[in-house]
Amino acid sequence: MVVRGHENGRDSEMTQTATPAPPSTDGVRLGLRENRAQFVLLVVVTAAVGALVGLERTTVPLIGTEVFGLAGNLAVFSFIIAFGLAKALTNLAAGALTARFRRRQLLLAGWLVGVPVPFVLAWAPSWWWIVAANVLLGVNQGLTWSMTVNMKIDLVGPARRGLATGLNEAAGYVAVGATALLTGYLATHHGLRPVPELVGVVFLAAGLGLSLLAKDTAAHLALELSRHPAPGGGGPDGPSFRKTFALTSWRDRSLRGAGQAGLVNNLNDGLTWGVFPLLFADHGLGIAAIGLIKGIYPLLWGVGQIPAGHLADRVGRKPLVVTGMLVQAAALLLALALLGTPLLAGVLSAVGLGLGTALVYPALIASVSDHAHPARRAHALGTYRFWRDVGYAAGALVAGVLADALGLDATVLAAAVLTALSGLLAARWMTDRPRP
Repeated sequence: MVVRGHENGRDSEMTQTATPAPPSTDGVRLGLRENRAQFVLLVVVTAAVGALVGLERTTVPLIGTEVFGLAGNLAVFSFIIAFGLAKALTNLAAGALTARFRRRQLLLAGWLVGVPVPFVLAWAPSWWWIVAANVLLGVNQGLTWSMTVNMKIDLVGPARRGLATGLNEAAGYVAVGATALLTGYLATHHGLRPVPELVGVVFLAAGLGLSLLAKDTAAHLALELSRHPAPGGGGPDGPSFRKTFALTSWRDRSLRGAGQAGLVNNLNDGLTWGVFPLLFADHGLGIAAIGLIKGIYPLLWGVGQIPAGHLADRVGRKPLVVTGMLVQAAALLLALALLGTPLLAGVLSAVGLGLGTALVYPALIASVSDHAHPARRAHALGTYRFWRDVGYAAGALVAGVLADALGLDATVLAAAVLTALSGLLAARWMTDRPRP
């Protein structure tokens, strides 16, 4: 006898004698209000995830030039390349790992991997220790952020995905911005190291402790799976991971549009992460002012995702993605146009980048979720997040090569052009599915 089961977060059909009992769905309900306590707990965990990566937004490029004396821009941006590649590959692996492990187990593993990061950033004896710490940070971010967003989507069901992802990303990026402001202030008064980096110990302890209190969402996923027909192709479990990767990356036109938009969005984020501190320092701004600029961007990115996620549920995903990419391109051009007054240029550009990214981020995650069957959603989201976070590495690599060859101004201009072209591609390729 063949029964439908769910083991370790995966939909499967196995013989009754070979399959453990699936998670009980008795008393389980989908929805934000129905699961608000668990949802709020996961929102706070995501804030701790974002705060840990926020440690680097203001100080690390300056540590490269002022503490370790790095002269080449590509060498300075190498920590972002390491972070982006590690996070991208972990995102991809996280989708596959959900077939073998529960979401909560992977969430806890991510926190454990991140434990050395603030200590290495604070006392690294050479730049390559910083780069190695960013490999660990990328794995930490890939596992913890992937699991919190998957768990929230499991909890709320299909009708409120935009709002759920908006709240998730808002918590993370508000924390990124707040930590960038905090580290800028601390660096002004205590130096670039070790005080600004050691606040990360607090975020690690909070994230790990709260994750221990979180409950797994396997039963909620099982309930949603019970309401869907089995996915077609690839055997009893539907398409394999390889087929899902191909479908999400290029075969499905709409998913391809979402993937390239995510990649270019994070390309310009990775580029500005490395370039803006150096650009505005060259134009006379101090660490506190640079921290303000680096803080405003993710703060608005974070806060703006709450209304943007709600709006994506009402008007669709595509309009927000296209508009957001074009707003980001305009903000990058604004930074160059106003460089004669660098603080004004930085603040206005950060506002535009933050608002533009807020429109894009939850809409893209919700769009990928819309186009993926629940049984392979973790794989599809992992693939999307892989391509999106490859953008960090691509942005840092492009920034390093162009900045060394043509200067920082030309690098920002190239990012603006790429971002605008990506918005036009999203307009051509993406489609919206009707709300359930």
